[in-house]
Amino acid sequence: MKKLINAPESVLADALAGIAAAHPQLAVDKKAKIITRAGGAASGKVALVSGGGSGHEPLHGGFVGHGMLSAACPGEVFTSPVPDQMLAAARAVDRGAGVVFIVKNYTGDVMNFEMAADLAADDGISVATVLVDDDVAVKDSTWTAGRRGTGATVLVEKIAGALAEAGGDLAAVAELGTRVNKASRSFAVALTACTTPASGKPGFDLGEDEMEVGVGIHGEPGRSREKLRPAAEIVGIALDAILADHDLTAGDEVIVLANGLGGTPLIELYVAFAEVAAILAAQGIRIARSLVGNYVTSLDMAGVSLTVCKADEQMLALWDAPVNTPALRWGV
Repeated sequence: MKKLINAPESVLADALAGIAAAHPQLAVDKKAKIITRAGGAASGKVALVSGGGSGHEPLHGGFVGHGMLSAACPGEVFTSPVPDQMLAAARAVDRGAGVVFIVKNYTGDVMNFEMAADLAADDGISVATVLVDDDVAVKDSTWTAGRRGTGATVLVEKIAGALAEAGGDLAAVAELGTRVNKASRSFAVALTACTTPASGKPGFDLGEDEMEVGVGIHGEPGRSREKLRPAAEIVGIALDAILADHDLTAGDEVIVLANGLGGTPLIELYVAFAEVAAILAAQGIRIARSLVGNYVTSLDMAGVSLTVCKADEQMLALWDAPVNTPALRWGV
């Protein structure tokens, strides 16, 4: 294993120290293991809190800032944060308008955020939860009951975050986040496995001429293991699965995320996005907005995940609203 680390057991602590040093607009509580906006939360606005295991950067800490999250709770690599972290985050950012928990559908995350919501209620904090379960590759696994939460998390955080920034109330922000999730479908293909610092070896065996079709962001198995194919065919497989599960028709507008899994060069993601654009154009589906890059990663895994969100006018307007975070910034 070759990793730019000091020791496997100190990766999260060392990374939090680096985040604090690199981004003075963030406040990093290294003891509580939470990331918030420097200067505190704005009074009277709904706060957004998300989190999950580390190893998916920039998710979630990289999306804390104006127009997106109020706080993030990073767990150890591929391990859910604990309820105490989530409660500390809720306490830090609640200013009377309530807190929306944005939760990827993994068993540990769901259970711990539910416990944190109960504890927050005991403190008099109103909490609403948005569950992200956009991955169409598999349903039910050792990690989840139902579909996994993946790339749509970024879209939910951005669009719901913009509404919160504009003064939307707790029910409206949570409802919109849920609507964005329901409008989104994702599918990923891995070209290599990822290596966690603690294990020191790839999470699964994948031949040099093989790819994992429908992989999860922790390296969970997908639908099948197949021979490596050209980018056009890989994108075709992913979009076939997405479109088969979606209600898209000619004339619809979509937001598309072509997301790298951590080890994929940007040039290859653009190759993939060109294929996405061609396939959707042939069906009369217009890409109204897009993101290409590494946003929901899986450590050093090579591959791509595609997310397609059927967008309405409100979603597009809120997508365009100003955002200023370490990983996303426009309009400011």
